[in-house]
Amino acid sequence: MTIGERGELRAAEYLQNKGFYILERNYRTRRGEIDLICADDRYLVFVEVKTRSSTSFGMPCEAVTYGKQQKLILAARQWLQEHPTELQPRFDVVEILVSPNHTTCRMHHIPNAFEVV
Repeated sequence: MTIGERGELRAAEYLQNKGFYILERNYRTRRGEIDLICADDRYLVFVEVKTRSSTSFGMPCEAVTYGKQQKLILAARQWLQEHPTELQPRFDVVEILVSPNHTTCRMHHIPNAFEVV
């Protein structure tokens, strides 16, 4: 299992513990991919998970650039066309820093990390 796959697994467990239901993992379209799609009784959440073993190149959330956001938005629009819902959509980022030996991690959940304008 890669570091990214481990991060996505931990992020899914974290979100489930916060009361979210995981609807889909690694949803792919021609325009982009969404790591996790989850929901609670109010929100439909499109989640980008960024896992890193160091901050040498910045915090993991900094990798969710404007270009990446646009790809996530396009993929989310496609998912919403296929799965209409009354829930309020939002985009979250979960950043995970793991120790070099992968024994410990620090997770930071950023709800509503960016908006569609």
